[in-house]
Amino acid sequence: MGLLSGMFMGALFGIAIMAGWRYMMMLRSKSRAAKAADIKLLGSLDREDLKKLCGDNYPEWISFPVYEQVRASFWICEIALHLSRRLGFFAFFKQVKWLNKQLSKLWPYVAEAATIIIRESVEPILEEYRPSAISSLKFSKLSLGNVAPKIEGIRVQSTKPGQITMDMDFRWGGNPDIVLGIAAAGVSLPIQLKDLQVFTIIRVIFQLCDEIPCISAVVVALLSEPKPRFDYTLKAVGGSLTAVPGLSDMIEDTVTSIITDMLQWPHRIVVPLGGVPVDTSDLELKPQGKLMLTIGKANHLKNMEMMGKSDPYAVAFIRPLEKFKTKVIENNLNPVWNQMFHLTVEDKETQYAVVEVFDEDIGSDQRLGIAKLPLVDLEPQIEKDIELRLQPSLDMLKIKDKKDRGTITVKAMYHPFTKEEQDAALAEEKRMLEEKEKMRDDGAINSTMDAVDDPKHVVG
Repeated sequence: MGLLSGMFMGALFGIAIMAGWRYMMMLRSKSRAAKAADIKLLGSLDREDLKKLCGDNYPEWISFPVYEQVRASFWICEIALHLSRRLGFFAFFKQVKWLNKQLSKLWPYVAEAATIIIRESVEPILEEYRPSAISSLKFSKLSLGNVAPKIEGIRVQSTKPGQITMDMDFRWGGNPDIVLGIAAAGVSLPIQLKDLQVFTIIRVIFQLCDEIPCISAVVVALLSEPKPRFDYTLKAVGGSLTAVPGLSDMIEDTVTSIITDMLQWPHRIVVPLGGVPVDTSDLELKPQGKLMLTIGKANHLKNMEMMGKSDPYAVAFIRPLEKFKTKVIENNLNPVWNQMFHLTVEDKETQYAVVEVFDEDIGSDQRLGIAKLPLVDLEPQIEKDIELRLQPSLDMLKIKDKKDRGTITVKAMYHPFTKEEQDAALAEEKRMLEEKEKMRDDGAINSTMDAVDDPKHVVG
């Protein structure tokens, strides 16, 4: 009897469960049908209609069928801009924290790959920018260590269809093991780079596309303001830095020149991503205009000679690889040159022209003074007379002797390029670099960093 009653109660219980389940499914179906009707109604409204109804507080389940109307990359830009405005610091703080966590995990693999790339790509650059006093400059040892860099902040600077521009605060207090093999003045000396500290702001431009991973190319550059900070110490391995006089300063000048000429905005590195070939020509650095710079005269130069007076000449450049020099005026502290140079400008808003005055001497020429001329203040096609005060260095924080070095007077006029002039300038830049490399190979100059006279760029 107990068995029968148990079977009966079990059957009733099962029927009750089935009936309840059917009832719940009917309610769920009605709810989903009602929600679908609401979504269909809202789907017939456009963005402006919804703003009138809801303001900016859209329900999370509302979306817009825009796939056929605009590129997906536009909405990525809009989302990034929305996050930066709506969520502000906290959203990007979480994003930065996540990026640093992933970078720490990936750093051993990133460092290994970066070491190979640096050795293959940087050594030719070191040779190109090598000072004339150094006959060989290569890596004897190269390891980036196990401490990953950190991103301390991200700011979205601009968004437009197909492109996002961000600035990232970058810091690296790494423990790399870098040894440079240097040969100079008949002495071979391994130099170890220690206690590396890097702080800079990196400008990153993402070129977006519709295909996964949604980024077709990345542009990377260092911002010039505030000035990138690279702190390190140089230690001779088994010797002394004094074995080659001025070696530490030469290495520091070389590093500064490479960073300024290759990595500091407007100069940039363009990296295509993904397997689909893309056109990155719009992202690459292009000539924007021409600076016609006339170096007139200098006054009250500092005398560097024990007997007699200095033999000054001036060097003008925007990029260190495109330097031009005036004639030498012997035994004169108030020289007059009146020579014009045509210098290529890539970004008038951020670049400046540099004018250096040297004393020609046997062996190594001595710098008498240096000055820079920001281009942003120049009006197109209007010549401007400017007097520049000469300084011992552009980085006065490292200079103890801050005595007056005199002045130099110049005339400057900026000419913006047409498309045809831009193409001609690109071809001329290539010709000049090839000519300087040939001169270096023939022994006419020691380095492509050396200043030269070029009849196409100088008017005496």
